[in-house]
Parts: sequence; C-alpha cells; structure tokens
Amino acid sequence: MRELLIILFTMVLTENYVLVQFLGICPFLGVSKNLSSAMGMSAAVVFVMTIASAVTWPVYHLILDPLGLGYLNTIAFILIIAALVQLVEIALKKYLHPLYKALGIYLPLITTNCAVLAVTLLNIQEDYSLLESVVDGLGAGLGFMLAMVLFSGVRRTLQRAKPPKCFEGLPITLVAASLTSLSFMGFSGLVENLFN
Repeated sequence: MRELLIILFTMVLTENYVLVQFLGICPFLGVSKNLSSAMGMSAAVVFVMTIASAVTWPVYHLILDPLGLGYLNTIAFILIIAALVQLVEIALKKYLHPLYKALGIYLPLITTNCAVLAVTLLNIQEDYSLLESVVDGLGAGLGFMLAMVLFSGVRRTLQRAKPPKCFEGLPITLVAASLTSLSFMGFSGLVENLFN
C-alpha cells in the first residue's frame, strides 16, 4: 500500500507530466483559458490515462512480449489510446454536448498527447505490476488535472492584468507557465519523506 501511495503522490506532485516533465503542453496551453473546459479535458485525460494503463499492461505482458513483439508496443499503445479516446468522444458528444463543443479539436488530440502515451510506455519501462500501472496512470492523470486547474486560475488572473505590450498574449502565458512549473520544484523530496 505504501508503494502505491508513493507512486500516486509522485506522479501528482514531483513527477507531474505537465509541470515537471513538460509532456502534454498543447492541451495545457490550449484548454486552460476556461476552468470548465480545463476540468472537462482533465477528466477525459484522467479516464484515458487510467484505462490505457490498465489495458496496455496485459496487452504487452500477455500478447506482445511472449510473442517477441515487444518492439511494437508504441504502435499497439497508440491504437489502444485512439480507441479509448473515441469512446470518450462518443460519450461526451451524446451526454455532455456543450463540453464536447468547448473542447473542440483538443479532444481528439488526446490520442496524440505525449503524456498519455508516455504513461503507458513508462509503466512497461519501470516494470510496474498491473495495479502499480493503474495507480501510475491515475496519478499522472490527476497530476495533469492539478496542473490544468492551477493554470486555469493563473490565466484568469492574467486576463485582468495589464502586462507590457510586448508580453501580451502567448509571451505572458509562457512566463506564467514557467513560474507555475518552477513552483512544483518545491515538492521534490517531499513524497519520499511523507511515507518514512
């Protein structure tokens, strides 16, 4: 249980895919303008990361690796992620149409979101068990959600600010993203010390 908590908190805080490893930046910058869109995108990413971790582990360990096809894991994982994203897209279109419209092009981009692919590949690289892989995927998704929600608040504050003309738009957004990222460096070493 202790190991699972360490994996979860590590992925949320000290190894946050967006703010520490700089993966998944496209939706981070594109969807974080509005809190409801950021939450919707984050929920979709949490779902896809968790389920993708649960599905790709047995595919790799029970099919690809025993057949000597482990080198095909990236292609197989992308296909699995694409199928999961299609399921999410269909569900959002049917049950949460306003959110589906708000996410726009960013929803299908979850398929090529490097953070989603990275979590599945790193689960194999770290030689996690199925349960550890699922917890890792959940933690990575929750970390993505934390980054999106925090940055959504930062961007809302930026909208009221009056930066110098040369910083308006994307430059001030990138500066704010880098400062938000720097704040997460303060968590390094925290997770290990929590469970000692």
